[in-house]
Amino acid sequence: MSVMRAFAVTPIHLPDEEISRRQDRYDRLAPPGFEIVLRDVGTAAPAALDTDAAVRASERAVESALDAALADRTAGWDLAFPDCVLDPAVPDGVGTDGAATAGPTVHGLLKLSAGFLAARGERFGAVVRNEAIGAELTRRLAAYGLVAYSAGVEVLDLPFDAIADTATWNAALGGAVTRLAERGATAVLNGCSAVDVEPADLAARIVDPTALALRLLTVEGAPTA
Repeated sequence: MSVMRAFAVTPIHLPDEEISRRQDRYDRLAPPGFEIVLRDVGTAAPAALDTDAAVRASERAVESALDAALADRTAGWDLAFPDCVLDPAVPDGVGTDGAATAGPTVHGLLKLSAGFLAARGERFGAVVRNEAIGAELTRRLAAYGLVAYSAGVEVLDLPFDAIADTATWNAALGGAVTRLAERGATAVLNGCSAVDVEPADLAARIVDPTALALRLLTVEGAPTA
């Protein structure tokens, strides 16, 4: 069986232990025949996405890291994506630069997962860690033309450490999911690419955008946009 190889880059500069945790998560979630190699974005990136300025700095750092990785034709990447539900440096649409682009396609976890839910005609919401992330995710959905399918975004107001603390993150979901369900959401995107979603009896089902996007990327084995 041939293996499809993906380059993934973190949106923020992370310590080695967190890189290892996230790589282990990708290893668990990746469908058979799909290899994901996660790399740290580098010290030029912020350490957390807590402000709009940090979000913009992350986008610049991710773009630079993707450009450098995909310029290396010997690496054998079939596709690439940021390890972030905000899709930093991911084009809003296909061919928006006005020219055909050679090499691996850059995908977005939000673009894939939210686009799939919208294609099913499903109304969805999202939960995020803080206000800055919520504002950017809302902007991204608008850029993708998916606002009509969105029930909005709820902010969990959690510290950065909650990303690696599955119990704390999942315990905060109840009220936020209920509010989104009251606005018509039948699905809620868990607005962080690196959080494990635990089964729970909530008002709407929680969708892991990373797990869903990885499955979609292997449909027909095609790495194209």
